[in-house]
Amino acid sequence: MKRFLTTTVALSLAWTAVLADAKDEVKAAAKSLSEAANYTWVATTEIEGVQFTPPTITGKAEKGGFAVIESERDGTTTTAVLKGDKGVLKTDDGWQTAEEVRAAAQNGGGGGGGRGGRGGMLLRTKLPADDLAKLADKTKELKEANGVIAGDLTDEGAKEAAARGGRGGQAPEPKNAKGSLKVWLKEGKLAKVQVKVSATVTMQNEERDITRTTTYEFKNVGSTTVTVSDDAKKKLGT
Repeated sequence: MKRFLTTTVALSLAWTAVLADAKDEVKAAAKSLSEAANYTWVATTEIEGVQFTPPTITGKAEKGGFAVIESERDGTTTTAVLKGDKGVLKTDDGWQTAEEVRAAAQNGGGGGGGRGGRGGMLLRTKLPADDLAKLADKTKELKEANGVIAGDLTDEGAKEAAARGGRGGQAPEPKNAKGSLKVWLKEGKLAKVQVKVSATVTMQNEERDITRTTTYEFKNVGSTTVTVSDDAKKKLGT
């Protein structure tokens, strides 16, 4: 009996170590990307339960510097520039802060690639390299199988992920949120990340059940050029 218990404890500890190693591996890869001089990512989103397809988002970020984020729909490109906790959006009236974008939307202003809507979402974009480590901490466990590290999000993590893409906190928080995280590494580096969430959300004063899958792909690590106009820098106060 004593030998059986010892073996059981040893297996349990070994399994716990495997789970911890998978999570640590993801966090280490996220940290490596965030500490890279620069990188590019492409984010695509599919949403079940709605009649529109979100535009593909392309981002370019440099360590401790600027991030340029663009989305394209129907031939129109919307561009935001972020630095730290500040951001500006390129509009028909020039570069505007989030506050100016919201004010223009409330006053019926047009242009700017969706003031307060698509543009506002770009201004709220979180850099994926910085965000992934936090998201990994909000998984119940992460396990590796067939080259993919995957696991379910905690209730808190799923609720936060489901709230992404909302209108700046104006909508009620999601209900019945569930989510999962998948990570693909290549030689210990982040290659692709997929976040899938399902929840009941409020859209246009109506509750809807949606399932959203967002996939991030990373490339040009260390060889990305981030170009920011002088007008955008001036508006950011840099």
